[in-house]
Amino acid sequence: MSDRLPQTLARLRAVVGDGGWIDDPAAMAPFLEEQRGRYRGRAAAVVAPASTDEVARVLALCNEARLGVVPQGGNTGLCGGAVAAEGQIILSLRRMRRIRALDARNRTLTAEAGCILADVQSAAAAAGRLFPLSLAAEGSCQIGGNLATNAGGTNALRYGVARDLTLGIEVVLADGSVWDGLSTLKKDNTGYDLRDLFIGSEGTLGVITAATLRLFPRPGDVQTALLALDDVDRALAVLDRLQDASDGRVNACELMGAMSVAFAVRHVAGCRAPFATLPPWLLLVEISGGRAVDELRPLFEATLAEALQAGEIADAVLAESRAQAQAFWRLRESIPEAQKFEGGSIKHDVSVPVSAVPAFLRRAGAAVEAALPGVRVCPFGHLGDGNIHFNVSQPIGADRAAFLAEWERCNRIVHDIVAELGGSFSAEHGIGRLKRDALRRYKSPVAVEAMRRIKQALDPNGILNPGALL
Repeated sequence: MSDRLPQTLARLRAVVGDGGWIDDPAAMAPFLEEQRGRYRGRAAAVVAPASTDEVARVLALCNEARLGVVPQGGNTGLCGGAVAAEGQIILSLRRMRRIRALDARNRTLTAEAGCILADVQSAAAAAGRLFPLSLAAEGSCQIGGNLATNAGGTNALRYGVARDLTLGIEVVLADGSVWDGLSTLKKDNTGYDLRDLFIGSEGTLGVITAATLRLFPRPGDVQTALLALDDVDRALAVLDRLQDASDGRVNACELMGAMSVAFAVRHVAGCRAPFATLPPWLLLVEISGGRAVDELRPLFEATLAEALQAGEIADAVLAESRAQAQAFWRLRESIPEAQKFEGGSIKHDVSVPVSAVPAFLRRAGAAVEAALPGVRVCPFGHLGDGNIHFNVSQPIGADRAAFLAEWERCNRIVHDIVAELGGSFSAEHGIGRLKRDALRRYKSPVAVEAMRRIKQALDPNGILNPGALL
């Protein structure tokens, strides 16, 4: 391959033109830097096609030359899933940013893979509709990456994950053939569901170039509150109460440990403590619906008053304005950023049955504190769907490198507990390169072998995202 590389690169450049070609080291740098700093990529070039046809021609050339291709969206992933190696190319979808169609009556929107998530949300809103996928990185992540990793986010409790929000996709296969699966149908029972095969495959089976997404009614009212809890077990009672009272209209139910919130207040501008003394646990809840502003306010207030009287919550602060609601969300979304100021942090993106969340938090917290004395456990995340980001910050004054060297041991402790509770070691961030060993350990051997066979069938030359997932 090395002898043919210059010739192949020249042919690729001819396909995408100078506007889709980057080989200057300084210009390539942002495409090679993994967000958490655990991986540093290298690549022969960054290739940015402007159309599905150009993607197809690029992949056909790479397949012929056996040249590795690493698809990349907004490069906001957290598991090393878009890291290229020497002699490979990065296939950036950033130039494919068209909204191809929007049908408000059918409640569908067709977007190219390079569309920024926030732009898709705005396009839906302009048509009086809601696209509910919402992530902290929504200002820079791309739809193609969201689907390739089956992103979750804060609204998954009510609306589901990326897979649930997608009706159809367009995919370019390793050999350059194009599958046009951009269906707008909710019912299409005509054989294997190829859509679900590619969603969540992290660019190892094909390159998603466009998607038809589901839209929803835009709610007239959104109510948000921060709740103080003395005991994490009571969080489930509060969630049940709100779901029952609102007829299932809870958008989000985000759990935050006191230390996580303290870090955000300490280090991130604009984050303020909502209570005079931070309780052991905080719950950020949001419900939406109706046609008019404050339509749900009486129900929200009454339900939280009942929770307070029942001893399920110790205190509550209801947002009095959109700005105050955004401040509550800023507190929640600033936790990962704040942890960076406290030294090394070992991450876990896990899910367990919702009913098992309190047991998981107790068991995992005790286990890592016993194994790594002095660590500071910082759990937070999506209580409503059982997805907890169980992060562990280094002891005060500890050596960062020495602490991070315990990453695999800490992961093993936490993931073993997750497995015992019937959970998943990767809830919404995917596998990438970071969790390949965990996949072999916790996934059924039959499932792993089936995935290998699918990979071999669709990408026999192994050019698509080599080293990721499998």
